[in-house]
Amino acid sequence: MNLKTPAFVFDVEALKTRVEFIKKELGSKIKICYAVKANPFLIEDMVNIVDALEVCSPGEFRICERVGVPGEKIVLSGVYKERGDIERIVSLMKDKPLYTIESPAQLKLICEMAEKNNIVLNVCLRLTSGNQFGMDKLGIEKIIASKNKWINIRGLQLYSGTQKKQEKITNEVIELKSYIEELENKYNFKFDRIEYGPGLGVAYFKSDAEKDEIAMLSQLKTLFEFAGDREVVFEFGRFLVAYAGSYITKVVDKKTNCDVNYLIVDGGINHLNYYGQMMAMKHPFINHTRINSGVPEKEAYTICGSLCTTADVLVKNYELEKAEVGDTLEFLRVGAYSVTEGIYLFLSRDMPSIYKKDKNGIRLVRDTIRTDEINSNK
Repeated sequence: MNLKTPAFVFDVEALKTRVEFIKKELGSKIKICYAVKANPFLIEDMVNIVDALEVCSPGEFRICERVGVPGEKIVLSGVYKERGDIERIVSLMKDKPLYTIESPAQLKLICEMAEKNNIVLNVCLRLTSGNQFGMDKLGIEKIIASKNKWINIRGLQLYSGTQKKQEKITNEVIELKSYIEELENKYNFKFDRIEYGPGLGVAYFKSDAEKDEIAMLSQLKTLFEFAGDREVVFEFGRFLVAYAGSYITKVVDKKTNCDVNYLIVDGGINHLNYYGQMMAMKHPFINHTRINSGVPEKEAYTICGSLCTTADVLVKNYELEKAEVGDTLEFLRVGAYSVTEGIYLFLSRDMPSIYKKDKNGIRLVRDTIRTDEINSNK
C-alpha cells in the first residue's frame, strides 16, 4: 500500500505482543491499566487485552463510548471533572466505573451524583506526588474518616511522572507501603486496590541505554509483594505503546547552506514529538528508504520540517546513506503521545493520516484533516 505522507503507523500485532510480554513478566495477580491519553487511536485494540483503561477527559470517554468499552473497565480520572459530564456518565454507567477523587470538590460532586442516582459509587483516592494532582495525606485521611455512605473507597492511586529511574520507584513504593499501613491501622480500614503508575522508561534515542525490561518488571513485581491479597494495578501509557508506532515523512527538498546539508520533509514538529521534544539535540532511531539503489554514501544531514519557522528542526547532524528527494524517513518509537501532542494547527498545514498495521496488512483509519478550516471562520 502506498502510504500518504506524512503519516503515523501503529502496529497492532507488535502492541499485542508487548502486552503479552509485560503480563507474562508481571504474573497473573497484577492487573494492567492503559492510560488512553498516551494514544487514543489504540483504545479499541487495548480494550480486550488489558484489565482497565484510564480515562481523563470527556472526549476520551466519548471515544470509549464509540468503541464500546464496558464501564467495568473504565477508571474515570482527571484533575478537572466537569459536573455535566460526570452527571451524564453516572446516569449512563452507574457504579460500573471506578471514579478517582482528587479534591474535596470532586468528593462533593461524586457524592451528589451518587445520591441523585441512589447508588454507592466505587472510588479511588489519588495521593498527590507534590503537584496539582491528587490530594495530600491530610485530605486523604479526612475522606476516610468521614465514612461517607455514598462512596465505596476501593483503593489508593499514586502516579508521579514518567521516565523514572529505579531508585525513585523503589523509594516511592517503600513510602507508599508505609503510608497504607499507617492509614489502615489508624482507621481500622483496608484498601482492596492499589493503583500505581511506575513511569517505566523508554529508550527513545541512540544515546539512551536500552532498558533491561525483564529486570525492571521483576523489580516492580517484587516491590509490591507487600500488597498481599489486595488488587495491584499498574497504570502504563508510554511503556505500553511507544514501540508500536512510527512516523513516516517524505523528503521533498534538499540543499546545502553554509556547508550544512539540509533535508526538508513534508512533516515536521507540528506532528512529531518525542519525550521532552529533544529530537534536534538527540538522535532518534530512523529507517531510511531510498528511491535510488546503488553504492550508498554516508552524509550528515539536518532534517527540517515544512513549517515556516526556524524551530522546525527534527534532528541535527544525522548520518544517513546519501538521501534524495522522494526518499522516505521512518521515525521509530513514536507510538505514545506524539500523535496528539503535536502543534497541529500551526501554519494551517494538514494533520497527518493515520494507519494501522496488523496481520492482514496496513489500512487507513483516518485520512488527512485540513486545519485551515479549523483556523478560519470562512
